[in-house]
Amino acid sequence: MPVIKSPAKTTDKLTQKIEGIQRRKQQEAQGELLGGSGNAEPQPAADKPVKKPRAKAKPKAEKAVSKEPLQPDFFMPMIYDIGTRDIRSLMDVAPFRLSKTQKRENDVIRYELPDGEVVVSSGVYGMASVFDYDLVLMATSHLTEAMNRFRKGEGEKPGQVFRPHIGDVIKFTRKTEGGNQRKAWVSALERLSTTHVKIKRTRMIRDRQVITDEGETLIGPYRTITNAKNGNVEYLEFKVADWLYKEITTNLKPDILAVHPDYFEHESGYSRFIYRLARKAAGKEMAVWGFELIHQRSGSNSTFKEFSRNLRKVIKENDVPEYDLSEEPGVHGPQLCMVYRKSIDHLK
Repeated sequence: MPVIKSPAKTTDKLTQKIEGIQRRKQQEAQGELLGGSGNAEPQPAADKPVKKPRAKAKPKAEKAVSKEPLQPDFFMPMIYDIGTRDIRSLMDVAPFRLSKTQKRENDVIRYELPDGEVVVSSGVYGMASVFDYDLVLMATSHLTEAMNRFRKGEGEKPGQVFRPHIGDVIKFTRKTEGGNQRKAWVSALERLSTTHVKIKRTRMIRDRQVITDEGETLIGPYRTITNAKNGNVEYLEFKVADWLYKEITTNLKPDILAVHPDYFEHESGYSRFIYRLARKAAGKEMAVWGFELIHQRSGSNSTFKEFSRNLRKVIKENDVPEYDLSEEPGVHGPQLCMVYRKSIDHLK
């Protein structure tokens, strides 16, 4: 049978539990008032300032990211079959010598322009030739192509240093491997980096007429990379001139013109200069220039008679890319007429 508990004993136990709860409450209250430990949460001493809870740290703002993309140290030819480009502003003067044989060390050429002048000066290595200038054309072409891809979101913004493999240079300029071709390009770098072009122009800036005078070498510092085992030059590296790099990379529509690939086939400095002149002056129409003015703009140190003889030879051959050449009489002497061939075909 189950044992029946006495009511008196049950009451005593209940009373003890109630008294125990009351004692604990008194201890807790006493601890809160006197700073005792008890079951109460420990409190800071009265003589110490109460530390305020730390505010939640605000999330760190992300560092501002420059909108200007990272640029590689140098750019290399990525596409080989690209159109050749030239800077338009220098296509009607020769910032180089036309002759292959006359090096013209420490020489100066002055071009008088309607709004100023261009002064080309050389150093101890000689003046850069129109053939050396092919490296500038190559850099201009690939820089333009790289910027076109960059603006389309298809590549990085190109740096200012151009590093082509020597094989790419030979292919671009339509030369053949062999002989002293590699060493010739090294010599070209020496002359390009020491041929200085100064341009003085009168222009309007903010309703004021000012004269700007600035100068720079055709290319900046350069270096070559050569195979130590066989002594063959493998890479050329040079800095594109500041004015040229700025023109192509900061303007949405750079002042450049396409150059026909057959330009490189011409071994005559006269033919190359006349093509460049026609490309700027005639464009896709026609232009007429006097022999005397062409002589002045060519930078040639030959006599006017000798220059005219060589110019007539170019006119007789009439194989300059894209343009038909002819001689016409003028009030102040003979004139060269340059007509875009496709415009002639259109009229037939």
